[in-house]
Amino acid sequence: MKITVLDGYTLNPGDLSWDALEALGELTLYERTPFSQIHGRSCGAEILFTNKTPLSRETIEKLPELRYIGVLATGYNVVDVRAAQERGIIVTNIPDYGTDAVAQMTFALILELCHRAGSHSDAVHNGAWSSNPDFCFWNYPLTGLRGKTLGIIGLGRIGGKVAEIADAFGMTVISNSSRAESGFKNVSWSDLDGIYKNADIISLHCPLTSETKGMINKERLSQMKHTAFLINTSRGGLVTDEDLAAALNRGVIAGAALDVLSEEPPNAANPLLTAENCIVTPHIAWAAREARACLMEIAVDNLKAFLEGNPKNSVSF
Repeated sequence: MKITVLDGYTLNPGDLSWDALEALGELTLYERTPFSQIHGRSCGAEILFTNKTPLSRETIEKLPELRYIGVLATGYNVVDVRAAQERGIIVTNIPDYGTDAVAQMTFALILELCHRAGSHSDAVHNGAWSSNPDFCFWNYPLTGLRGKTLGIIGLGRIGGKVAEIADAFGMTVISNSSRAESGFKNVSWSDLDGIYKNADIISLHCPLTSETKGMINKERLSQMKHTAFLINTSRGGLVTDEDLAAALNRGVIAGAALDVLSEEPPNAANPLLTAENCIVTPHIAWAAREARACLMEIAVDNLKAFLEGNPKNSVSF
């Protein structure tokens, strides 16, 4: 059985092992696959794994041996699932591997906005403390979390974990999810207008759909407190880049921290890369080694289940 991984580098840049997958068949591994080589590298494979390499209808229809597509991520929009269904091809994803890692990163970004530890460290290394007349200094306002209101938009596994951490910090948590209050004792329900108006920090944890695309826009940003922070560790397309950059540059809100952008890698001209008080990290919330090891284990288990005739985590049937 021929197994091909089209873009394995981000999952495993060398600190994990492919042995468990290799034990299931003849493994061909590519770190990355350019668009022009997708078909050629996929030919003959019964099992294909992809992370961000797109598998279109045109490609799927030209792969007669293909029986299974494993997406090495939670989102599976890179695969034409309907085309796979029509061919009887199982498509699986990895639904729950990075909850703790993404929640941890969410608070890393929140705390960076609150304390600017990186910027203060840079200032110290550049001599600012050594030349300072006082025993301490700060270049940004320092913000405490206790008593602040966190608005969570999207209260799934990750949003729920973020709510738990916020509770430990003594924050008030509100969410627009129907799971608020009934599913979490420390979360109160609010409509979106209430979240934008009352939250000191808004954290996005919802999927990208036609309804949520560009939900953070000029109108919504104008509803927020001028002292508020925006956090996005979900999907870059939730944010209208130009509107957020303008809001930051004009002081409409106090800051933003983003682990995802609408285009990845971003165009160098993306206005968020030069916006005031905007922290941008390169889509790493999912990438803690522990989370990637869990992803690898689930990917192998998904394939084993398929081979045993009991597919799980299928998104195609």
